[in-house]
Amino acid sequence: MADDPLTEVPLPPAPADNEAPRKSLTIGAVCKALSQEFPDISISKIRYLEDQKLLAPRRTPGGYRLYAQSDVARLRTILRLQRDEFLPLRVIRQELAAGRAEDDQPAPATAAAPADAVRPGAALRRLTFSIRDRGAQYSLEDVIEETGAEPQLIRELEEFGIVKGEARGGTRYYYETEREIVRAVTELARYGVAGRNLRVFKTSAERESALLQQILAPSLRSRNPERRKEAIETLENLAAVASHLKHLLLVRDLRRIAK
Repeated sequence: MADDPLTEVPLPPAPADNEAPRKSLTIGAVCKALSQEFPDISISKIRYLEDQKLLAPRRTPGGYRLYAQSDVARLRTILRLQRDEFLPLRVIRQELAAGRAEDDQPAPATAAAPADAVRPGAALRRLTFSIRDRGAQYSLEDVIEETGAEPQLIRELEEFGIVKGEARGGTRYYYETEREIVRAVTELARYGVAGRNLRVFKTSAERESALLQQILAPSLRSRNPERRKEAIETLENLAAVASHLKHLLLVRDLRRIAK
């Protein structure tokens, strides 16, 4: 029997007397509830994840799928691991079996699990930075400690213009964005990506920046503070759209490689 796409079905009351009966969602309602965070979600995708034994919703005698809140949380975790950490379903299954929860952060490297053994991308999360605010500064020692990068790698990144530090009082300092660039490059370096290989990323970013600057140049140069503020907000929105577009293009090309 086909699933009713939007109906909410009451679950039986929980055993505890003081607990209110909870509601479960049909597959269509789950799809609708998650569509804002995951625009590409579909009923067929949810069914596919179920076929892959990643989800196990309850079924009514008539065959309707009923998703409890725990099922929805599990699905959200799966989708985020796919989107943010680019993990294949096989690895996601292992993460879930190990108890990975929705809000869990990737485990830091330890003596038992050294940094070079950590899953690629495990230390990286999707971060949002303000164009207007450069954020806090971190000393070279802090950057090395927090990212696990080798000092030589950071020097190489400065030589190639990937990051830029500021000398002050005999110590070099880096803004938060620079620190996260070092963190990302450290992940790539574990797979043999050297500083010279990163020029393609730098060139791409410079071209995108020039394009967005061209679009908003008059407003960004305006002497009207309100107009300039609106232009910077628009610039941040366009940057997010451009980043998403680049991600989609990359995923499309990688799918061709993975065939």
